[in-house]
Amino acid sequence: KKYTECLLEIKNLEKDRKFCRHDMEHFLSVARIAYIITLEEGLKYSKDLIYSIAILHDIGRALEYKENIPHNKAGVIISEEILKETSFTSEEKEQILNSICSHRDLNSDKLSEIIYKSDKLSRNCFDCSAKADCYWQEDKRNYKINY
Repeated sequence: KKYTECLLEIKNLEKDRKFCRHDMEHFLSVARIAYIITLEEGLKYSKDLIYSIAILHDIGRALEYKENIPHNKAGVIISEEILKETSFTSEEKEQILNSICSHRDLNSDKLSEIIYKSDKLSRNCFDCSAKADCYWQEDKRNYKINY
């Protein structure tokens, strides 16, 4: 319930946003790309772990918009509550929360780096109608389809 409430709130807050939105389409794109990278690199992260991080990594956007809390930090606050209702182990929950918190930092642990990279690769900057007004640095924009 908390998750769907947050998704709806983000959707409402971003309804006039002309840049990339933070919706289920984005979350699932990040998840699929992260899982492909995990498989290609022969890493042993479970699909459930990867998908959980991906669908939660931007869930803090509403708190960022309303209370100016960085979305990665806000995402940890919200995700702690959501994860209470899952069967993940304490260690897995810690990995998920760490990756949510660190997903904006390319020089973090391997799992967070995969989410960071997948987050950027999920964006179709080459086909964006708002690219002329985009505030993203050029080196963070995705102009290729890799996955």
